[in-house]
Amino acid sequence: MSTATAAGTRPADTARFAWLWTILRQPGLILSWAVLVAVLLAAAVPSLFTDADPLRATGPRLTAPNAQHLFGTDNLGRDVFSRVVHGTSASVQAVAVAVLLGLLIGSLMGLLAGYFGRWVDDILMRVVDVLLAVPALLISLAFITALGFGTVNIAIAVGIGNVAAFARVMRAEVLRIRGMAYIEATTFAGIGRLRLLTRHVLPNAAGPVLVLATLELGLALLSISALSFLGFGAPPPAPEWGSLVAGGRDYLSAAWWMASLPGAVIAVTVLSANRIARSINRQQYVSV
Repeated sequence: MSTATAAGTRPADTARFAWLWTILRQPGLILSWAVLVAVLLAAAVPSLFTDADPLRATGPRLTAPNAQHLFGTDNLGRDVFSRVVHGTSASVQAVAVAVLLGLLIGSLMGLLAGYFGRWVDDILMRVVDVLLAVPALLISLAFITALGFGTVNIAIAVGIGNVAAFARVMRAEVLRIRGMAYIEATTFAGIGRLRLLTRHVLPNAAGPVLVLATLELGLALLSISALSFLGFGAPPPAPEWGSLVAGGRDYLSAAWWMASLPGAVIAVTVLSANRIARSINRQQYVSV
C-alpha cells in the first residue's frame, strides 16, 4: 500500500520540481543570473561590495591586484575595484535609458505603421530605412555632437540608434495580428481604434519586442562603453566602465590591470546578458 502511494505521488513531485531540475541542468544560465544580480546590486548599493572612496587615493600608485586591492590601484593610487563598483550605477542607468527609449519610440512607430498602413506606414518605414542604412554607432555620434557630452546624452543617442530594430519587429507582429479573425470581429463590433490597439493588438505583439529588449541590453552596454571610452561620457574623475578602460590604456605595459580588469567586467556582463536573452528567446519560441 505504501509502495503504491509513493508511486502515485512520484509523478506529482516530479512535475512540482521540474522547473528546479531544468535550472540545475544549465549552470551557465545560473552563473549569468548571478552576475546580473551582482551588477544590479552594485549599481543600487555599492557599499555592499566596497567601502573605499573611488575618488581618493587609498594606497600606493600602480599596485598590482592583492587581497587589499582586488583590482589593484591606478596611477593616482585610487582603488580600481571601488571605481568599477561605483561606476556600475552610471553604466546600468545609461543602458536602461537607452533600451527603454528605443523600446518606446520604436514600438510606437511599428505599432502605428503596422496597424494604419498606407501613407503612415510609408513615412515611418522610410525613417526606419534611413536609420538602418547608417551604422548605429555613427547615429549615436551624430546625436552626441548635437546634444553634448555626458552619460545621459550617450544613453539618449544609443537609444535613438536602436529605434529601427524595435520598430521593424513591432510592425511585423502587428501585421501578423491585424489579419487574425478576432481582430476583424472586434472591428466589426464597433470597438474604437484606440481600445483595439491598447487592449488587443499591443498585448499580443509585445512578446517578441520584449525579447528583443533583452537582446539589446548587451549591445547597448557595449555601445555606451565604447562611446565612454572615446571620451563622450561623464568627465573625469567620475568613474564609468568605458572611461576606466580608456584611462588604463596608457599603462598597459606597467599596470595591465587598470584596463584589463574593467574590460573583463564589461565582457562578462555582456556575455551574461546575452546568455539570459538567448534563454528567454528560446522559451518564447517554445511557448509559441
